[in-house]
Amino acid sequence: MVKAALDRGDALLAFQPVMRADGGGIAFHEGLIRILDETGRVIPARDFMPDVVDHEIGRRIDCAALEAGLRALCDDPGLRLAVNMSARSIGYPDWISILRRVLRRHPEAVERLILELTEESVMLVPEIVSVFMKDMQDKGITFALDDFGAGNTAFRHLKHLCFDMLKIDGQFARDIASDADNQVLYEALIALARNFDMLLVAEAVETREEAEWLVRAGVDCLQGYYYGVPSLTPPAAALRTEAEPRRA
Repeated sequence: MVKAALDRGDALLAFQPVMRADGGGIAFHEGLIRILDETGRVIPARDFMPDVVDHEIGRRIDCAALEAGLRALCDDPGLRLAVNMSARSIGYPDWISILRRVLRRHPEAVERLILELTEESVMLVPEIVSVFMKDMQDKGITFALDDFGAGNTAFRHLKHLCFDMLKIDGQFARDIASDADNQVLYEALIALARNFDMLLVAEAVETREEAEWLVRAGVDCLQGYYYGVPSLTPPAAALRTEAEPRRA
């Protein structure tokens, strides 16, 4: 199903806002890959990525996500967008070709790109990731370590990888206002991010109580259903729709 959708070009992004903890509004959006099946039904990544991430089709999905994300950045000069990728795609010729092509033609758009790498994939090839990040950070790209705490991070790699942003896995935010264990773990992760001078994003925030605790604890940004569900409508188009006057 995934291969057929990619062959048809039926891959698109759903946009979810990431909010500033200081109340300053939207910091950026994350573009989450979706595919359409043969009936036009939208299939979220969680329903197919675990089965394809280790195969070439996973690299094709990363290509589709990057291409859609870069297109959105070129179309909307006010957009700052995070796009997910696997570290495996760094050596995939089609993926790197897409990135370098837009770097040449639209460098100002790429400066608003955030590449999110999963903790698990980074630990497979940390040396390759480090070289790639240093090269691309010089060109203005921001890097986020995604789902931090979900895998088996070797902490010694953090000081060499120099991520700009740390996104804490959503399991730690669950019921955090009342879960003492999660509170202790989150405070330790916040201290870790501060030590390495990384922007800290809390993922999977679903309630007001969770959001309030996390803001008091000192996270920089928050993301989750409490703030907004992923939408297939690009942010600029959504703002135009909200701004349009209602007709009697």
